[in-house]
Amino acid sequence: MSKLTPTPGQTVGPFYGYALPFTKDNELLAPGTAGSIRLQGTVYDGAGHTIPDAILEIWQPDAEGRVVQRTGSLVRDGYTFTGWGRSAVGNTGIFTFTTVNPGPTSEDAAPFISVAVFARGLMNRLFTRIYLPENEEALANDPLLSSLPGERRKTLIARRDPDGGLTWDLRLQGPDETVFLDFQGTATGTGAYR
Repeated sequence: MSKLTPTPGQTVGPFYGYALPFTKDNELLAPGTAGSIRLQGTVYDGAGHTIPDAILEIWQPDAEGRVVQRTGSLVRDGYTFTGWGRSAVGNTGIFTFTTVNPGPTSEDAAPFISVAVFARGLMNRLFTRIYLPENEEALANDPLLSSLPGERRKTLIARRDPDGGLTWDLRLQGPDETVFLDFQGTATGTGAYR
């Protein structure tokens, strides 16, 4: 059997800003629902300027750590939590989601939210994670986080807001560049990072 060569990437924007957003795409559950939080942040380029037209997608378990396997992500009924959402950043570079704090998927695991980033100039989407800040022991034992130098690790850990929400900023390049994952050719599931 011969090995197939992957099709080369091409820039993902800015056309997607017209085709991908849909009603309530950033609401994994209705705002004001018991247990709901706001996840927010800003997307920056290497010079520290906001990126006006990126799109972020998130996947996460529910508050009990269950990976949801129900259909209906594109149908936002205000009741069904499917664990998936999409948010366009708009002209300000700011994104926001209404979601829940993800629970750990196994005992003593560090809860996290998976993120995919689409933006102009990117040949392929980027993958990363957002970790909750509270359980320092779980964070220290997480396979991905423990493989990173301390200054890089902090790029994946959100800040807890006074209202209980989370703030996490994404930097595509520069001195505080967010850690991005590379899943190609890895067998561990955690991926390599850059």
